[in-house]
Amino acid sequence: MLAIYKKELRSYMTSMAGYVFIAFILLILGIYFTAYNMQYASPDFGFTLSSVTFLFLIITPVLTMRILAEEKKNKTDQLLLTAPVPVWKIVMGKYLSMITIYLIPVFISSLYPFIMGRYGTVSYPMAFTAILGFFFLGCAQIAVGLFLSSVTESQVIAAVLTFGVLFCSHVMDGIESFFSDTALSSMIAFVVISIIIALAVYQMTKDMFLSSAVGLVLVAATIIIYIVKSSVYEGLLQKVLDLFAITNHYDNFVGGILDITGIVYMLSVICIFVFLTIQSIQKRRWS
Repeated sequence: MLAIYKKELRSYMTSMAGYVFIAFILLILGIYFTAYNMQYASPDFGFTLSSVTFLFLIITPVLTMRILAEEKKNKTDQLLLTAPVPVWKIVMGKYLSMITIYLIPVFISSLYPFIMGRYGTVSYPMAFTAILGFFFLGCAQIAVGLFLSSVTESQVIAAVLTFGVLFCSHVMDGIESFFSDTALSSMIAFVVISIIIALAVYQMTKDMFLSSAVGLVLVAATIIIYIVKSSVYEGLLQKVLDLFAITNHYDNFVGGILDITGIVYMLSVICIFVFLTIQSIQKRRWS
């Protein structure tokens, strides 16, 4: 794992991808910091970080698009897949190299509260709580990009997929508003989701009987629950969609609240997508 970590870290530091990633974060953050914290003399650094969370829509694809897609395109992934190294060490080595690159602008941003402190009173606990949340938010979104890079050999497709998924997550509040919170609407939505899951199972297994059985069981269970107790579905779709709104779980950090629930949520997102990446590579390893 250490060898892979060093290799990937070296590749970022000897190419433009890593420098573009770091420079873009510092440029946009510096503009917001100067305009809001310095010119308006506001000590609220968390608000500044919250205002630049849109950055992840742009910079995450830049950082993650090549990490696994390039290996597949150049067929160098065959060397990794046949090496006597557990897949999880390969994935973690690559993931930790990206986190290291991300830590550079996060560390530099942690100096900004001290700059503000020279000109006024700053709540350092609030500022560093916001920075901690910003770090976990970035780690979670990088994990999403890592997984999406593992499902294609095209860097462009990986970047577009990552942008699309993170964009949907970023505007999830708006997406939720399109759906009614009635029990019937939620039930219909879960029937559609059940069919999509069945199609995904077929895509992975090419087993029509298994995918049909999964689809029928899920649809039947959804309808039966609606008949027995329809109130279960009231507002359920909105609650499920809110789970995909990664940025929303950063809100408490902005106010200086050390949100343990938010940290657990972001760590869960990291674990889930790292696990999915491992499974994606395992499938290719044994196919």
